[in-house]
Amino acid sequence: MTVDLRTLDGGPSGLRTASARMSDAGRSIELAAVAAVMLCSLVACQADSEAVGGSDVSGLDSSASVSFESREETIRVLIDGEFLTAYRLGSEWDKPFLYPLRTVSGTLVSRGYPLEPREGEESDHDWHRGIWYGHGDINGYDFWRELGRDSTGRIVPLSDPVLEPGDGSGSIEAELGFRSPDGDLQGTLVQRYSFSATAGTLRIDAELTFRANQGKDLRFGDTEDGGFAIRLADEFRQDRGATLLNAAGFTGTESIWGRQARWVDYSASVNAWPVGVAILDHPSNLRHPSRWHARGYSLCSANPFGLSDFTGNSSADGSHVVPSGDSLTLRYRVVIHEGDTPAGKIERWFREFASE
Repeated sequence: MTVDLRTLDGGPSGLRTASARMSDAGRSIELAAVAAVMLCSLVACQADSEAVGGSDVSGLDSSASVSFESREETIRVLIDGEFLTAYRLGSEWDKPFLYPLRTVSGTLVSRGYPLEPREGEESDHDWHRGIWYGHGDINGYDFWRELGRDSTGRIVPLSDPVLEPGDGSGSIEAELGFRSPDGDLQGTLVQRYSFSATAGTLRIDAELTFRANQGKDLRFGDTEDGGFAIRLADEFRQDRGATLLNAAGFTGTESIWGRQARWVDYSASVNAWPVGVAILDHPSNLRHPSRWHARGYSLCSANPFGLSDFTGNSSADGSHVVPSGDSLTLRYRVVIHEGDTPAGKIERWFREFASE
């Protein structure tokens, strides 16, 4: 197999870490480590190709049909008739989310709590449900935590979602509003999720368009608590043996939290079978590569706004203002994968996503 070395170059932005204060010696050590990881990724790519007879199994399986079933403010997502997840936007929730999350073969990878608690499962952070978007400071209001509707904001549906089933892929698009505790609408979010399946993977593409369309600016404050997020099952906790890896080859929450990276992957063994979940940050996104609120307790969030929190530099300002009448779009891809998945394969998935 011929490997395109451009998929392994990392680039200046891909190799930079969150810390702008490292010494020259520290940077040299880091770059050497990254080079070693990239070499290992090259070998992994070649080995992976040989294992599948040189074929590229990452292409879309065009026979996979995506359909939807609407049930009382819940939209079930089915691929070839099999239930995989549901978009939940009922009035009992403070923000919409996708839950549960599973592999194409049906293995659950999302935490059950608080919807379907499992025995012995961690029960922290009630608002960590499947896949969702939130941010802890939008125009001074908290749209991340859920501490009561008189204290924190809600992201609420403004119209019925638009469903587009189809062969190969299908999508859900919903218009949502950032409603503050006093009932004032701060701006809107058009949230589009697209679903597709490949051999051994489920892909969920998220396109988030934030609109400052309420006669005011939309300001995203500098905080670590926010972003495009996923909360996984306890098997994906670092203290239970899961592997947390970023595109630069760093592992563990101590090394990847707050750093910039093209992607972050959490891998674990569930029912004695290797599975993983990668989040890819599209190059068109603001401040790509994103910084990551990547915690060892199975929370992972791409957050381009938390510069001060992530670097520990109180003079840094990661806030961003969408001027009144303007918009901001962020794109992410979640890949839920099965089997042994080398870093080189995730990098190929990223390059494929980057070209779209």
